[in-house]
Amino acid sequence: LPSEEALLCQQQQQQQAEELQALSFSHRRGLYDSQGRLMLKNLTLPELEEWCTAVGEDARRALQLWRWLYYDHNWVASLQDTVGRQNGFSQRFIDKAGGLASVDGGLLLEQVAAAKDGTTKLVFKLTEGEAAGGSVEAVLIPMLHRRGSRKHITLCVSSQLGCAMNCQFCYTGRMGLSGNLSTAQIIEQMVVACRVLAADPSAGASISNVVFMGMGEPLHNYEAVSAAVDIMCQPLGLHMSHNKVTVSTVGLVDVLERFAASSNVQLALSLHATTDEVRDWIVPVNRRHNLAALTAVLRQHYGAGNAAGRQVLVEYTMLSGVNDTLQDAQRLVQLLDGIQAKVGWARASTINYYLLCQLRAVDACHIWLRAAVHCGCQQVRRLPAACLGDPQETRQRPCPVFYQKCPLGCHLMAARQAAVDH
Repeated sequence: LPSEEALLCQQQQQQQAEELQALSFSHRRGLYDSQGRLMLKNLTLPELEEWCTAVGEDARRALQLWRWLYYDHNWVASLQDTVGRQNGFSQRFIDKAGGLASVDGGLLLEQVAAAKDGTTKLVFKLTEGEAAGGSVEAVLIPMLHRRGSRKHITLCVSSQLGCAMNCQFCYTGRMGLSGNLSTAQIIEQMVVACRVLAADPSAGASISNVVFMGMGEPLHNYEAVSAAVDIMCQPLGLHMSHNKVTVSTVGLVDVLERFAASSNVQLALSLHATTDEVRDWIVPVNRRHNLAALTAVLRQHYGAGNAAGRQVLVEYTMLSGVNDTLQDAQRLVQLLDGIQAKVGWARASTINYYLLCQLRAVDACHIWLRAAVHCGCQQVRRLPAACLGDPQETRQRPCPVFYQKCPLGCHLMAARQAAVDH
């Protein structure tokens, strides 16, 4: 028969397990690793305090953990790394926590690939969760906004392995969904990126912006993404400004309403069409959430002159002959009427086995510059005639004006210059 001491220990363990099941975050998926340990990077700071209390630790222990996990130049991969360092953990606590929890992020950095344009791709193998065994990527993108200004680095993170949205011009969308990433796996992409930059003397900057524009539809994995955003913006850890974190979506209206009502980070909308007929084809989720429903939510939360000054970035991939006509430009102005929006467009990248079309960037910018004039943009009306001339004639000539805005919110001349360079 077990001794009284062993019975008491079993009772305590059972009581602790029941308390853990009653925690406010216990409903979330992907909290535990394959060994049944709680992955602490899934938790926000209040949740970490709640967990510490449940396992018999002082709530202040949570802040100690938090700073070792996330504060500048800490980013520890193991609690053992803190032994002997100022404010490090005792061996007693490490032994206790080791059986209950893990600071592992559920993914492993496999490759760091630097490109000629200065971007750095981080390739991760997923070691835990429903997508275990797959690979996702994060990208470090250096940006220098003005000559002589300090370099900024944007981190693009993934939120899913694959994507269920099936957008017809998107390679990831054509893959289908293999699994959601956990909050820990999203956060670990940023933590590893911080380590990579810190180890590179030539980096010259830290991460100043985070965009959820990698693999996956972020709002299709809303619980994990919402917690990840909270962790990123916690001032005592990764301390990102909410103005510097952007979540992109194709427009899942029901979840978008929750996001807009509860989060103050930035929103980017992948629009890509101005009619339901075209958007039903190239962004199939539009068949469930049409343009009328989508723009209604945007007007409610991002209306022109809203008290919070919120703005939505509208992303528009231009597909030659599909969504880049003068009529599309006019409809876009009408769609965004009453919405505080900024529009950015991109040239489509074609998929070898699913060829939609190719876009000649110069011609596209020419069409939309004319559209801006047609829609009454006075700034564009005042541009030199060379800006609005025949695109074939101006292909090799630099645009005399680099930066102007139009009612679409586009940086028209920046796009025009990029087109000429292209």
